[in-house]
Amino acid sequence: VLKAISNKSASGLIKKIRVDLEKTPFLQWRWKVVKRISVQNEKVKEQDDYVARVYVIVDGGFFAWNTMALNYVWANGVAKGTRWDNAFAPKHSKMIALRSKGDMIQHWYSEKRDVREDFKRSFGERVRYIDVIAIMSDTDNTSSSAESYYDNIVFTKD
Repeated sequence: VLKAISNKSASGLIKKIRVDLEKTPFLQWRWKVVKRISVQNEKVKEQDDYVARVYVIVDGGFFAWNTMALNYVWANGVAKGTRWDNAFAPKHSKMIALRSKGDMIQHWYSEKRDVREDFKRSFGERVRYIDVIAIMSDTDNTSSSAESYYDNIVFTKD
């Protein structure tokens, strides 16, 4: 289990890993939030903070404009199930709220996402390979603090 604490800051843990989504398209993990942040609208830059998020990234290499990132987030102001463009990088980073203020804190939730389908729906194109996975807890825009936990992040075939 990895504990993440954010205090008026943003930090993450990045793992470069080549994942073939034709072989292992599903991303699974568990996460728990201990302390929320009181954000009302994560769609604007001033409130683009998340107590927990899992990034899946296709590296654009030299051509940064080819980079694509999905962000599975634990939101607060945006309703669970909502998809939107990231406030800072709308063309390259898409957000998906898997949890929100209606979900209990201090409780483990298990997630399972078909990353291939999420890329297709979010960017309109099929992606075969993932180059990076990352986790992040960030509270820099709202000057708040948060605490969350991540566990057992794996790609699977079904």
